[in-house]
Amino acid sequence: MLSSIIGTLGLFAAGVSAHGAVTSYIIDGKTYPGYQGFSPANSKNVIQRQWPDYNPITSCSAAKLRCNGGTSATETAPIQPGGKVTAVWQQWTHSQGPVIVWLYKCPGAFSSCDGSGNGWFKIDEGGFKGGNGIFLDSENPSGWEIAKLVGGNKQWTSTIPQGLAPGNYLIRHELIALHQANAPQFYPECAQIVVGGSGNAQPDASLKVAIPGYCKDSDSNIKVPINNRNIAQTYVVPGPPVYKGAAAKKARDFAA
Repeated sequence: MLSSIIGTLGLFAAGVSAHGAVTSYIIDGKTYPGYQGFSPANSKNVIQRQWPDYNPITSCSAAKLRCNGGTSATETAPIQPGGKVTAVWQQWTHSQGPVIVWLYKCPGAFSSCDGSGNGWFKIDEGGFKGGNGIFLDSENPSGWEIAKLVGGNKQWTSTIPQGLAPGNYLIRHELIALHQANAPQFYPECAQIVVGGSGNAQPDASLKVAIPGYCKDSDSNIKVPINNRNIAQTYVVPGPPVYKGAAAKKARDFAA
């Protein structure tokens, strides 16, 4: 009991100065717990790669950017192309910045998969939608889709691309907090999923990037003067376009 209280207090204290991480996943209707960075003894067997803390990453070139320093996990989750992956944040604070979901196909076993090279591709993203929303950091309502995560037990659901080739994949959820002018904060976590099916689709090389490497600290969508009312109230999510997958072929496509 005491250890549970201490762990909770540690999580709360960290949340005061930082902003949170993915704490669980719902994959095709089944819930998988995430890694508890401040209570690791309670989460040894999880699909999430073990990250060390909630502290923000502040550079596009940081090695920790790939999976928040996480390098291993003991479990995996099965999913089919077209299946749904929901990431759950127990706590999140800021309403400015993009949400990006990435995949990386491991060449073999997860134990030897480090996510290196130009293999990461986007399957989902959320940016600034505008409308009646506000771009600036200090005003509401926010026009950023990340605002959906503010508060407790918030979720982001993505679809595994149709026709995706089966195999071992890392799925990476990334929040880039832009609430401090010209001082981005990156919060990524990775989990291990096994895609089934008989597809053979993979994104073109033009849609694949390295992490770190997909952005530069000087990029206008990374170094954002979020309080400047004179800049354009538009935003392009960092990285390549989202990979949409391959639609199932219709019978007539096979006609001679």
